[in-house]
Amino acid sequence: MILTRRTVIAAGIGAAVFPAMAFAAAPTDRRLIFVIQRGAADGLAIAAPTGDPAFAGVRAALVEEAATGARLDGLFTLHPALESAAALFAAREAHVAHAVATVYRDRSHFDGQNMLESGGTRPYGRADGWMNRMLSLLPADGRSALAVAPSVPLALRGALPVATYVPSRLPQANADLIARLSALYEKDALLHPLWESAIRTQELAGEIGGNNGRNGADLGRLAASLMLPADGARVMMVETGAWDTHSAQRSRITAQLRGLDQLVGALKAGLGPAWKDTLVIVATEFGRTVAINGSGGTDHGTGSAALLFGGRLAKGGTVAADWPGLGTAALLDGRDLKPTRGLESMIADAVAHHYALDPVEVKRTLYPGVLA
Repeated sequence: MILTRRTVIAAGIGAAVFPAMAFAAAPTDRRLIFVIQRGAADGLAIAAPTGDPAFAGVRAALVEEAATGARLDGLFTLHPALESAAALFAAREAHVAHAVATVYRDRSHFDGQNMLESGGTRPYGRADGWMNRMLSLLPADGRSALAVAPSVPLALRGALPVATYVPSRLPQANADLIARLSALYEKDALLHPLWESAIRTQELAGEIGGNNGRNGADLGRLAASLMLPADGARVMMVETGAWDTHSAQRSRITAQLRGLDQLVGALKAGLGPAWKDTLVIVATEFGRTVAINGSGGTDHGTGSAALLFGGRLAKGGTVAADWPGLGTAALLDGRDLKPTRGLESMIADAVAHHYALDPVEVKRTLYPGVLA
């Protein structure tokens, strides 16, 4: 899109009155939400391998808490803060993929997140993201994409249009101002549809936008309100941060996971019957070290766990893990959980199943050079 003085002015006015714009779309059943965990979430805390004989020795003070969560199978126990996730797992609406990682093998947050979002073969090797490329595989009425973020994240950047939404910190505009601006743009072929989109996004968000997304449940309700209507978003990315637990991990990750759990629970409640046609993917850029450091935390690692939620999962109620073990000889570089499955493959398989697409074409489109 070529920016002119007129479009820049309109964008500034719209941002001052409404926090973002959304694209209207015809009804479609399928919805997909990607929740990124920025900061490298600890998969060994999310789904603890309590059945691994080496776990107790390497995780020390974190073992007692891990044992109080919901048992997923003979090997894994879900973190106790993930109460809604445990209920979804029991209902076969949650799935855990463990010992997963992208093809990235270093430990830079920036590079790792770039690889997770771009789906490329090397950091900064691509300017577009796997989610935007995914949109090209969907029917036109399923491409309405939205990021709950200040700007479009890399995963959603690309050839197809994407909007953003951020809860406004500004006072709500009064009805008179809105009416005057609507009248001003009524006959403007360029600005009128943009303005109408901004108004519609604000209407979809309702009153939730005033809380600035500080609570997981509020963020989940906001996301659901933007996706549930017939002309709402069908593909969405939600950003979460502060997963970098170098110190005091026990209390910090409990708070983080409780927020994530509330987000997922509110999403299901808010989407109602549409939940059955919804896929939620939760993933992080890499995992954390197996051993606890001197500050009661963990450092940057490699393998981690990813979570899937939704009403029609291919393997709901199961944990997928070619478990490498936590013994010293089994660790990557003598310190990390060794990944035994590519995160890219896991995401591609989930997307192909959710949309009933050809798995080969999905892998080729989402991860060219990595999976095809």
